[in-house]
Amino acid sequence: MKKIMFVCKKNSCRSQMAEGFAKKLGEGKVEVTSSGLDEVKERVAKLVDKLS
Repeated sequence: MKKIMFVCKKNSCRSQMAEGFAKKLGEGKVEVTSSGLDEVKERVAKLVDKLS
């Protein structure tokens, strides 16, 4: 299953709307999340820690 992440600066509206549309339109085909830039930085830091 493909994964999609919509990212915007604060994750307050647009990325959440895009996530909702993608979940509905891609039901069963994609895994969808949304995030703000600060959250992405935290996820990348955690991933780097896991890979180290």
